[in-house]
Amino acid sequence: MSSSLSPQSFVEHALATSGADDCVVLVRTTASANLRWANNTLTTNGVTRGVEVTVISFVRTPDGTATGSVTGTATLAAQVAELARAADAVARAASPAEDAAPLAGDAVSADWDEAPAATDIGVFGSFAPALGTAFGHAAAARRGLYGFVSHEVTTTYLGSSTGLRLRHVQPTGHYGVTGKSADLTRSAWVGGATRDFAGVDALALDDELARRLSWAERRVELPAGRYDTILPPSAVADLMIDAYWSAGARVAHEGQSVYSRRGGGTRIGERIARPGVHLLSDPAYDGLQAAPFVIATSSGNESSVFDNGLPLHRTEWIRDGDLAALLQTRHSAAMTDQPLTPAIDNLVLSVDGATGSLDDLVAGTERGLLLTCLWYIREVDPQSLLLTGLTRDGVYLVEDGEVTGAVNNFRFNESPISILDRFTHASATVPSFSREWGEDYFSRTATPALRVPDFNMSSVSQAL
Repeated sequence: MSSSLSPQSFVEHALATSGADDCVVLVRTTASANLRWANNTLTTNGVTRGVEVTVISFVRTPDGTATGSVTGTATLAAQVAELARAADAVARAASPAEDAAPLAGDAVSADWDEAPAATDIGVFGSFAPALGTAFGHAAAARRGLYGFVSHEVTTTYLGSSTGLRLRHVQPTGHYGVTGKSADLTRSAWVGGATRDFAGVDALALDDELARRLSWAERRVELPAGRYDTILPPSAVADLMIDAYWSAGARVAHEGQSVYSRRGGGTRIGERIARPGVHLLSDPAYDGLQAAPFVIATSSGNESSVFDNGLPLHRTEWIRDGDLAALLQTRHSAAMTDQPLTPAIDNLVLSVDGATGSLDDLVAGTERGLLLTCLWYIREVDPQSLLLTGLTRDGVYLVEDGEVTGAVNNFRFNESPISILDRFTHASATVPSFSREWGEDYFSRTATPALRVPDFNMSSVSQAL
Protein backbone atom coordinates (compact mmCIF):
# COMPACT_ATOMS: atom_id res chain seq x y z
CA MET A 1 0.00 0.00 0.00
CA SER A 2 1.29 3.47 -0.90
CA SER A 3 2.04 5.75 2.04
CA SER A 4 0.20 8.62 0.33
CA LEU A 5 -3.46 7.87 -0.35
CA SER A 6 -6.48 9.31 -2.12
CA PRO A 7 -9.37 10.46 0.11
CA GLN A 8 -11.29 7.30 -0.75
CA SER A 9 -8.30 5.18 0.21
CA PHE A 10 -8.01 7.12 3.46
CA VAL A 11 -11.56 6.02 4.22
CA GLU A 12 -10.89 2.39 3.37
CA HIS A 13 -7.59 2.35 5.28
CA ALA A 14 -9.20 3.77 8.43
CA LEU A 15 -12.06 1.27 8.24
CA ALA A 16 -9.61 -1.61 7.78
CA THR A 17 -7.40 -0.43 10.65
CA SER A 18 -10.18 0.10 13.17
CA GLY A 19 -10.77 -2.77 15.57
CA ALA A 20 -14.14 -1.39 16.72
CA ASP A 21 -17.45 -3.14 16.07
CA ASP A 22 -18.43 -0.36 13.66
CA CYS A 23 -16.69 2.68 12.26
CA VAL A 24 -17.54 5.89 10.38
CA VAL A 25 -14.83 7.87 8.58
CA LEU A 26 -15.10 11.43 7.33
CA VAL A 27 -12.40 12.78 5.03
CA ARG A 28 -12.65 16.46 4.10
CA THR A 29 -10.32 17.99 1.54
CA THR A 30 -10.34 21.78 1.33
CA ALA A 31 -8.92 24.12 -1.29
CA SER A 32 -9.22 27.87 -0.78
CA ALA A 33 -8.18 31.07 -2.53
CA ASN A 34 -8.32 34.61 -1.23
CA LEU A 35 -7.49 38.25 -1.91
CA ARG A 36 -7.18 40.97 0.73
CA TRP A 37 -6.70 44.69 0.32
CA ALA A 38 -6.37 47.87 2.38
CA ASN A 39 -6.54 51.56 1.46
CA ASN A 40 -7.00 50.78 -2.26
CA THR A 41 -4.02 48.43 -2.42
CA LEU A 42 -3.95 44.67 -2.71
CA THR A 43 -2.05 43.35 0.31
CA THR A 44 -2.15 39.55 0.16
CA ASN A 45 -3.38 36.71 -2.00
CA GLY A 46 -2.93 33.00 -1.73
CA VAL A 47 -4.14 29.46 -2.20
CA THR A 48 -4.19 26.81 0.52
CA ARG A 49 -5.04 23.13 0.59
CA GLY A 50 -5.60 20.68 3.42
CA VAL A 51 -7.00 17.32 4.41
CA GLU A 52 -8.83 16.59 7.67
CA VAL A 53 -9.86 13.12 8.78
CA THR A 54 -12.38 12.18 11.47
CA VAL A 55 -12.65 8.59 12.64
CA ILE A 56 -15.63 7.61 14.79
CA SER A 57 -15.45 4.20 16.46
CA PHE A 58 -18.44 2.33 17.89
CA VAL A 59 -17.91 -0.37 20.52
CA ARG A 60 -20.79 -2.52 21.71
CA THR A 61 -20.92 -3.39 25.43
CA PRO A 62 -23.47 -5.24 27.57
CA ASP A 63 -24.91 -1.84 28.56
CA GLY A 64 -25.07 -0.26 25.10
CA THR A 65 -22.81 1.22 22.45
CA ALA A 66 -19.93 3.54 23.30
CA THR A 67 -18.36 5.91 20.79
CA GLY A 68 -15.06 7.70 20.31
CA SER A 69 -14.36 10.45 17.80
CA VAL A 70 -10.88 11.72 16.87
CA THR A 71 -10.08 14.36 14.25
CA GLY A 72 -6.73 15.36 12.79
CA THR A 73 -4.93 16.38 9.64
CA ALA A 74 -3.48 13.60 7.56
CA THR A 75 -1.44 13.12 4.41
CA LEU A 76 -0.06 9.63 5.03
CA ALA A 77 -1.52 6.20 5.63
CA ALA A 78 0.27 5.95 8.97
CA GLN A 79 -1.46 9.11 10.20
CA VAL A 80 -4.87 7.74 9.23
CA ALA A 81 -4.15 4.49 11.04
CA GLU A 82 -3.08 6.40 14.13
CA LEU A 83 -6.39 8.30 14.14
CA ALA A 84 -8.33 5.04 13.83
CA ARG A 85 -6.50 3.43 16.74
CA ALA A 86 -6.98 6.57 18.85
CA ALA A 87 -10.73 6.60 18.14
CA ASP A 88 -10.94 2.92 19.12
CA ALA A 89 -9.21 3.68 22.42
CA VAL A 90 -11.54 6.58 23.19
CA ALA A 91 -14.60 4.43 22.45
CA ARG A 92 -13.40 1.57 24.68
CA ALA A 93 -12.90 4.00 27.57
CA ALA A 94 -16.28 5.73 27.12
CA SER A 95 -19.63 5.09 28.73
CA PRO A 96 -22.49 3.87 26.53
CA ALA A 97 -23.96 6.65 24.39
CA GLU A 98 -27.53 7.70 25.14
CA ASP A 99 -28.15 8.51 21.46
CA ALA A 100 -27.20 5.03 20.22
CA ALA A 101 -29.06 3.92 17.09
CA PRO A 102 -28.36 1.66 14.11
CA LEU A 103 -25.97 3.20 11.60
CA ALA A 104 -27.26 4.13 8.16
CA GLY A 105 -27.10 1.45 5.50
CA ASP A 106 -25.23 0.98 2.27
CA ALA A 107 -25.98 4.12 0.22
CA VAL A 108 -23.32 4.95 -2.37
CA SER A 109 -22.88 8.26 -4.21
CA ALA A 110 -22.57 7.97 -7.98
CA ASP A 111 -19.50 10.24 -7.85
CA TRP A 112 -17.75 8.45 -4.97
CA ASP A 113 -14.68 7.59 -7.07
CA GLU A 114 -14.10 11.15 -8.29
CA ALA A 115 -11.14 13.22 -7.13
CA PRO A 116 -11.62 16.16 -4.78
CA ALA A 117 -12.86 19.38 -6.34
CA ALA A 118 -10.55 22.39 -6.23
CA THR A 119 -10.38 26.14 -6.61
CA ASP A 120 -7.60 28.59 -7.35
CA ILE A 121 -6.97 32.29 -7.77
CA GLY A 122 -8.59 32.11 -11.21
CA VAL A 123 -12.03 32.13 -9.55
CA PHE A 124 -11.50 35.89 -9.19
CA GLY A 125 -10.73 36.31 -12.90
CA SER A 126 -13.58 38.76 -13.50
CA PHE A 127 -13.69 40.31 -10.05
CA ALA A 128 -10.00 41.23 -9.70
CA PRO A 129 -9.68 43.57 -12.75
CA ALA A 130 -12.86 45.39 -11.74
CA LEU A 131 -11.49 45.70 -8.21
CA GLY A 132 -8.42 47.46 -9.61
CA THR A 133 -10.67 49.92 -11.42
CA ALA A 134 -12.66 50.43 -8.21
CA PHE A 135 -9.41 51.26 -6.39
CA GLY A 136 -8.83 54.06 -8.89
CA HIS A 137 -12.35 55.44 -8.54
CA ALA A 138 -12.14 55.37 -4.76
CA ALA A 139 -8.72 57.04 -4.63
CA ALA A 140 -9.87 59.81 -6.96
CA ALA A 141 -12.84 60.47 -4.68
CA ARG A 142 -10.66 60.36 -1.54
CA ARG A 143 -12.19 57.13 -0.29
CA GLY A 144 -10.33 54.10 1.00
CA LEU A 145 -11.43 50.54 0.22
CA TYR A 146 -10.63 47.70 2.63
CA GLY A 147 -11.78 44.13 2.32
CA PHE A 148 -11.40 40.54 1.25
CA VAL A 149 -12.77 37.88 -1.04
CA SER A 150 -12.51 34.19 -0.25
CA HIS A 151 -13.50 31.07 -2.14
CA GLU A 152 -13.32 27.61 -0.61
CA VAL A 153 -14.27 24.21 -1.97
CA THR A 154 -14.62 21.35 0.52
CA THR A 155 -15.11 17.79 -0.72
CA THR A 156 -16.43 15.43 1.95
CA TYR A 157 -16.09 11.65 1.71
CA LEU A 158 -18.15 9.70 4.24
CA GLY A 159 -17.64 5.95 4.55
CA SER A 160 -18.80 3.42 7.12
CA SER A 161 -18.44 -0.20 8.04
CA THR A 162 -22.13 -0.58 7.15
CA GLY A 163 -21.48 0.29 3.51
CA LEU A 164 -21.96 4.06 3.27
CA ARG A 165 -19.84 5.65 0.57
CA LEU A 166 -21.08 9.23 0.18
CA ARG A 167 -19.43 12.25 -1.42
CA HIS A 168 -20.39 15.92 -1.39
CA VAL A 169 -18.71 18.98 -2.90
CA GLN A 170 -19.42 22.28 -1.13
CA PRO A 171 -18.28 25.57 -2.70
CA THR A 172 -18.39 28.52 -0.32
CA GLY A 173 -17.51 32.06 -1.31
CA HIS A 174 -17.93 35.37 0.45
CA TYR A 175 -16.84 38.96 0.12
CA GLY A 176 -16.82 41.99 2.36
CA VAL A 177 -15.79 45.53 1.47
CA THR A 178 -15.54 48.49 3.81
CA GLY A 179 -15.33 52.03 2.48
CA LYS A 180 -13.88 54.82 4.61
CA SER A 181 -13.61 58.56 4.13
CA ALA A 182 -10.09 59.99 3.93
CA ASP A 183 -10.28 61.28 7.51
CA LEU A 184 -11.61 57.87 8.70
CA THR A 185 -14.65 59.49 10.34
CA ARG A 186 -17.15 57.78 8.05
CA SER A 187 -17.39 54.05 7.36
CA ALA A 188 -19.73 51.84 5.33
CA TRP A 189 -19.82 48.11 4.57
CA VAL A 190 -21.27 45.81 1.94
CA GLY A 191 -20.87 42.04 1.75
CA GLY A 192 -22.36 38.87 0.41
CA ALA A 193 -22.03 35.17 -0.26
CA THR A 194 -21.55 33.37 -3.56
CA ARG A 195 -20.83 29.88 -4.85
CA ASP A 196 -18.53 30.94 -7.71
CA PHE A 197 -18.13 34.77 -7.86
CA ALA A 198 -20.10 34.92 -11.10
CA GLY A 199 -21.93 38.24 -11.10
CA VAL A 200 -20.06 39.73 -8.12
CA ASP A 201 -19.32 43.24 -9.41
CA ALA A 202 -16.57 45.17 -7.60
CA LEU A 203 -17.60 48.42 -9.30
CA ALA A 204 -21.18 48.04 -8.12
CA LEU A 205 -19.95 47.40 -4.58
CA ASP A 206 -17.85 50.57 -4.72
CA ASP A 207 -20.81 52.57 -6.05
CA GLU A 208 -22.95 51.41 -3.13
CA LEU A 209 -20.23 52.29 -0.64
CA ALA A 210 -19.93 55.75 -2.20
CA ARG A 211 -23.68 56.23 -1.83
CA ARG A 212 -23.61 55.24 1.82
CA LEU A 213 -20.60 57.39 2.62
CA SER A 214 -22.40 60.35 1.04
CA TRP A 215 -25.36 59.70 3.32
CA ALA A 216 -23.01 60.06 6.28
CA GLU A 217 -21.85 63.57 5.31
CA ARG A 218 -24.61 64.77 7.63
CA ARG A 219 -24.29 63.48 11.19
CA VAL A 220 -27.16 63.33 13.66
CA GLU A 221 -26.82 62.25 17.30
CA LEU A 222 -29.78 60.29 18.66
CA PRO A 223 -30.45 58.91 22.14
CA ALA A 224 -31.27 55.33 23.01
CA GLY A 225 -34.90 54.33 22.56
CA ARG A 226 -37.30 52.38 20.41
CA TYR A 227 -37.20 53.34 16.74
CA ASP A 228 -39.03 52.44 13.58
CA THR A 229 -36.13 50.46 12.11
CA ILE A 230 -35.42 48.86 8.75
CA LEU A 231 -33.28 45.73 9.00
CA PRO A 232 -31.61 44.93 5.65
CA PRO A 233 -31.28 41.27 4.62
CA SER A 234 -27.78 41.12 6.16
CA ALA A 235 -29.07 42.12 9.61
CA VAL A 236 -32.08 39.79 9.30
CA ALA A 237 -29.68 36.94 8.52
CA ASP A 238 -27.62 37.88 11.62
CA LEU A 239 -30.72 37.36 13.78
CA MET A 240 -32.33 34.39 12.04
CA ILE A 241 -29.19 32.28 12.32
CA ASP A 242 -29.38 32.68 16.10
CA ALA A 243 -33.05 31.66 15.99
CA TYR A 244 -32.06 28.56 13.99
CA TRP A 245 -29.11 27.58 16.15
CA SER A 246 -31.33 27.82 19.24
CA ALA A 247 -33.97 25.50 17.80
CA GLY A 248 -32.70 22.25 19.30
CA ALA A 249 -35.62 19.93 20.06
CA ARG A 250 -34.10 18.36 23.14
CA VAL A 251 -33.34 21.70 24.80
CA ALA A 252 -36.88 22.86 24.00
CA HIS A 253 -38.37 19.61 25.31
CA GLU A 254 -36.50 20.10 28.58
CA GLY A 255 -37.91 23.61 29.03
CA GLN A 256 -34.74 25.59 28.33
CA SER A 257 -35.52 27.64 25.22
CA VAL A 258 -37.94 30.02 23.57
CA TYR A 259 -39.39 26.97 21.80
CA SER A 260 -40.40 25.29 25.10
CA ARG A 261 -44.07 24.95 25.99
CA ARG A 262 -45.11 26.05 29.43
CA GLY A 263 -45.91 22.98 31.45
CA GLY A 264 -43.56 20.78 29.42
CA GLY A 265 -42.75 19.74 25.87
CA THR A 266 -42.15 21.89 22.80
CA ARG A 267 -44.19 24.58 21.07
CA ILE A 268 -44.38 22.65 17.80
CA GLY A 269 -47.82 23.43 16.35
CA GLU A 270 -48.11 26.80 18.10
CA ARG A 271 -48.08 30.18 16.39
CA ILE A 272 -44.78 31.96 17.08
CA ALA A 273 -44.68 34.46 14.19
CA ARG A 274 -47.01 36.48 12.02
CA PRO A 275 -49.17 34.49 9.60
CA GLY A 276 -47.43 34.23 6.25
CA VAL A 277 -43.95 33.85 7.76
CA HIS A 278 -41.96 30.81 6.60
CA LEU A 279 -38.53 29.69 7.80
CA LEU A 280 -37.08 26.65 6.05
CA SER A 281 -33.94 24.77 5.07
CA ASP A 282 -33.53 22.80 1.86
CA PRO A 283 -30.27 21.16 0.72
CA ALA A 284 -31.37 21.67 -2.90
CA TYR A 285 -32.36 25.36 -2.59
CA ASP A 286 -31.13 27.14 -5.71
CA GLY A 287 -27.93 29.06 -5.02
CA LEU A 288 -27.70 27.79 -1.43
CA GLN A 289 -27.11 24.08 -2.15
CA ALA A 290 -25.78 22.21 0.87
CA ALA A 291 -24.92 18.63 1.86
CA PRO A 292 -27.90 16.32 1.25
CA PHE A 293 -26.96 13.96 4.07
CA VAL A 294 -26.04 14.26 7.74
CA ILE A 295 -22.38 14.99 8.49
CA ALA A 296 -21.64 14.81 12.23
CA THR A 297 -18.21 14.58 13.84
CA SER A 298 -19.61 14.54 17.38
CA SER A 299 -22.86 14.08 19.28
CA GLY A 300 -24.74 16.85 21.05
CA ASN A 301 -28.21 18.24 21.49
CA GLU A 302 -28.61 18.91 17.75
CA SER A 303 -26.38 16.26 16.18
CA SER A 304 -25.57 12.56 16.56
CA VAL A 305 -22.68 10.55 15.16
CA PHE A 306 -25.11 7.65 14.79
CA ASP A 307 -27.08 9.70 12.22
CA ASN A 308 -24.17 10.13 9.79
CA GLY A 309 -25.28 9.58 6.21
CA LEU A 310 -29.02 9.89 6.82
CA PRO A 311 -30.66 11.78 3.94
CA LEU A 312 -31.72 15.42 4.38
CA HIS A 313 -34.83 16.92 2.82
CA ARG A 314 -36.56 20.30 2.64
CA THR A 315 -37.73 21.10 6.18
CA GLU A 316 -40.06 23.90 7.25
CA TRP A 317 -39.15 25.17 10.72
CA ILE A 318 -41.87 27.84 10.71
CA ARG A 319 -44.85 27.34 8.42
CA ASP A 320 -47.32 30.20 7.97
CA GLY A 321 -46.36 31.56 11.38
CA ASP A 322 -46.59 28.23 13.22
CA LEU A 323 -43.60 26.37 14.65
CA ALA A 324 -43.50 23.28 12.43
CA ALA A 325 -40.26 21.52 13.42
CA LEU A 326 -37.13 21.74 15.52
CA LEU A 327 -33.61 20.38 15.04
CA GLN A 328 -34.00 16.66 15.73
CA THR A 329 -31.66 13.70 15.95
CA ARG A 330 -33.22 10.25 16.04
CA HIS A 331 -32.66 10.32 19.80
CA SER A 332 -34.50 13.61 20.38
CA ALA A 333 -37.23 12.67 17.89
CA ALA A 334 -38.02 9.65 20.05
CA MET A 335 -38.07 11.89 23.16
CA THR A 336 -40.43 14.44 21.61
CA ASP A 337 -42.50 12.04 19.51
CA GLN A 338 -41.83 14.13 16.40
CA PRO A 339 -40.40 13.30 12.96
CA LEU A 340 -36.64 13.23 12.41
CA THR A 341 -35.60 16.68 11.13
CA PRO A 342 -31.79 17.04 11.27
CA ALA A 343 -29.96 20.33 10.86
CA ILE A 344 -29.30 21.51 7.29
CA ASP A 345 -26.55 23.95 6.30
CA ASN A 346 -28.74 26.73 4.87
CA LEU A 347 -31.66 28.88 5.96
CA VAL A 348 -34.39 30.78 4.09
CA LEU A 349 -36.90 33.27 5.52
CA SER A 350 -39.82 34.42 3.39
CA VAL A 351 -43.07 36.32 3.90
CA ASP A 352 -46.17 35.61 1.82
CA GLY A 353 -46.96 38.45 -0.57
CA ALA A 354 -43.78 40.39 0.18
CA THR A 355 -42.32 42.15 -2.86
CA GLY A 356 -39.98 44.99 -3.62
CA SER A 357 -36.57 45.83 -2.27
CA LEU A 358 -34.81 47.43 0.66
CA ASP A 359 -35.07 50.79 -1.11
CA ASP A 360 -38.84 50.35 -1.31
CA LEU A 361 -39.03 49.93 2.47
CA VAL A 362 -37.00 53.11 2.86
CA ALA A 363 -39.31 54.97 0.50
CA GLY A 364 -42.32 53.98 2.60
CA THR A 365 -40.87 55.10 5.94
CA GLU A 366 -41.79 58.55 7.33
CA ARG A 367 -39.10 58.65 9.99
CA GLY A 368 -36.89 55.83 11.17
CA LEU A 369 -33.51 54.17 11.06
CA LEU A 370 -31.86 52.05 8.37
CA LEU A 371 -29.27 49.58 9.66
CA THR A 372 -26.39 47.98 7.78
CA CYS A 373 -25.49 44.95 9.89
CA LEU A 374 -25.15 43.74 13.46
CA TRP A 375 -22.08 42.69 15.42
CA TYR A 376 -20.96 40.98 18.61
CA ILE A 377 -24.33 39.29 19.06
CA ARG A 378 -24.74 37.39 22.32
CA GLU A 379 -27.64 35.61 23.99
CA VAL A 380 -29.07 37.25 27.11
CA ASP A 381 -32.10 35.07 27.90
CA PRO A 382 -32.70 31.67 26.22
CA GLN A 383 -36.32 31.55 27.39
CA SER A 384 -37.22 34.52 25.19
CA LEU A 385 -34.16 34.30 22.92
CA LEU A 386 -33.31 37.87 23.90
CA LEU A 387 -30.12 38.90 22.12
CA THR A 388 -27.83 41.86 22.57
CA GLY A 389 -25.27 43.25 20.18
CA LEU A 390 -24.05 46.33 18.35
CA THR A 391 -24.89 48.09 15.11
CA ARG A 392 -21.92 48.55 12.81
CA ASP A 393 -20.68 50.44 9.75
CA GLY A 394 -23.66 52.63 9.12
CA VAL A 395 -26.89 53.51 10.92
CA TYR A 396 -28.81 55.98 8.76
CA LEU A 397 -31.67 58.38 9.43
CA VAL A 398 -34.70 58.05 7.14
CA GLU A 399 -37.02 61.04 6.80
CA ASP A 400 -39.99 61.24 4.42
CA GLY A 401 -38.82 58.21 2.48
CA GLU A 402 -35.22 59.31 1.98
CA VAL A 403 -31.96 58.74 3.79
CA THR A 404 -30.93 62.15 5.15
CA GLY A 405 -27.89 61.39 7.29
CA ALA A 406 -26.02 58.99 9.53
CA VAL A 407 -26.58 58.59 13.25
CA ASN A 408 -24.51 57.14 16.05
CA ASN A 409 -24.25 53.41 16.66
CA PHE A 410 -26.31 51.61 19.30
CA ARG A 411 -26.38 48.55 21.47
CA PHE A 412 -29.64 46.67 20.85
CA ASN A 413 -31.68 44.20 22.89
CA GLU A 414 -34.12 42.19 20.78
CA SER A 415 -35.51 38.71 20.22
CA PRO A 416 -35.65 37.42 16.64
CA ILE A 417 -38.78 35.46 17.51
CA SER A 418 -40.47 38.61 18.78
CA ILE A 419 -39.39 40.46 15.64
CA LEU A 420 -41.06 37.82 13.45
CA ASP A 421 -44.32 38.62 15.23
CA ARG A 422 -43.96 42.43 15.29
CA PHE A 423 -42.57 43.51 11.92
CA THR A 424 -44.88 45.59 9.77
CA HIS A 425 -43.31 45.39 6.30
CA ALA A 426 -41.09 42.96 4.41
CA SER A 427 -39.29 43.00 1.07
CA ALA A 428 -38.83 40.06 -1.28
CA THR A 429 -36.43 37.36 -0.11
CA VAL A 430 -32.94 37.66 -1.61
CA PRO A 431 -29.57 35.94 -1.02
CA SER A 432 -28.04 37.45 2.10
CA PHE A 433 -24.90 37.29 4.21
CA SER A 434 -24.61 37.53 7.98
CA ARG A 435 -21.83 39.94 8.97
CA GLU A 436 -21.58 38.23 12.37
CA TRP A 437 -21.78 34.57 11.42
CA GLY A 438 -21.29 34.30 7.66
CA GLU A 439 -17.55 34.35 7.21
CA ASP A 440 -16.66 31.51 9.57
CA TYR A 441 -19.81 29.58 10.39
CA PHE A 442 -22.98 29.92 8.32
CA SER A 443 -22.99 31.71 4.96
CA ARG A 444 -25.90 30.15 3.07
CA THR A 445 -28.93 32.35 3.84
CA ALA A 446 -31.71 34.09 1.94
CA THR A 447 -33.81 36.65 3.79
CA PRO A 448 -35.98 39.71 3.20
CA ALA A 449 -35.50 43.16 4.66
CA LEU A 450 -37.88 43.76 7.59
CA ARG A 451 -39.29 46.95 9.05
CA VAL A 452 -39.82 46.78 12.82
CA PRO A 453 -41.82 49.67 14.35
CA ASP A 454 -40.25 49.59 17.81
CA PHE A 455 -36.77 48.09 17.57
CA ASN A 456 -35.06 48.48 20.95
CA MET A 457 -31.86 50.51 20.81
CA SER A 458 -31.01 50.06 24.48
CA SER A 459 -27.96 52.35 24.68
CA VAL A 460 -25.67 54.48 22.55
CA SER A 461 -22.43 52.87 21.32
CA GLN A 462 -19.26 54.83 20.57
CA ALA A 463 -18.12 52.36 17.91
CA LEU A 464 -17.82 53.55 14.31
